[in-house]
Amino acid sequence: MEYEQISVEHDGRVSVIFMNRPEKRNALSEKMTFELISALGEADADPEVGAVVLSGKGDSFCAGADLAGFAQMASQPPAVIHREGVASTELFRAGLKMTKPLIAAVNGHAMGGGLGLVAMCHLALASEGARFGTPEIRVGIFPFVILPLLIRSVGPRRALEMALTGASMGAVEAKEIGLINRVFPAGELHSRAIELAAEIAGNSPLVLRLGLSAFNTAMDMEINKAFDYLNTLRVLDFLSEDLKEGVAAFVAKRAPVWKGQ
Repeated sequence: MEYEQISVEHDGRVSVIFMNRPEKRNALSEKMTFELISALGEADADPEVGAVVLSGKGDSFCAGADLAGFAQMASQPPAVIHREGVASTELFRAGLKMTKPLIAAVNGHAMGGGLGLVAMCHLALASEGARFGTPEIRVGIFPFVILPLLIRSVGPRRALEMALTGASMGAVEAKEIGLINRVFPAGELHSRAIELAAEIAGNSPLVLRLGLSAFNTAMDMEINKAFDYLNTLRVLDFLSEDLKEGVAAFVAKRAPVWKGQ
């Protein structure tokens, strides 16, 4: 599929989705939002794709919404304002329901909605010069839509501090609070993200689906219900053809040939 504000590349079994509005610091427009939803869905449905990397063209990952456009948005009817928020939440839902690993490669600033994209991803890598923040509060807007994602990523107190102050942080601090996993020099980020995605994609696609379902669902469940749910998934894993193949390959000291069954 052809896109205008994003681009999609493939490296082996890794799909790389780039936000491609570098002149706007990859700010999220309505068109880009729906193109990202489409690209994530396509990658998740493609049997040739084992993992997905999300990054930005140019010097920024994603500047979030265009703050200059907020004044115009404020003059719109409530239904229009609500529709814009729904579009953002649908993008985040699309990321959260991915059945394949989704890795953010944060190549620059990730602000507002861009920070939400980082928190949406299963894993996140960043360049040494990347910065993260929710500056909306400084122009009179609270980051309502990304708040649940921040709470899941860094915990309620740190999420609230970020939302209330609008302060930004560098990659090292973002790693310390658990927002990202690893930090690399800018020149290494892309290759490292591909390397990690390819490594993960080499595992059983069935087990990856079960594992991501377990992770996403258990986070929102009461702990005793989570134990019951996770034990059910464990049974499905043990009954799978891929587990049998994995054990047989380990015993035979060969690479497994996954069926995804």
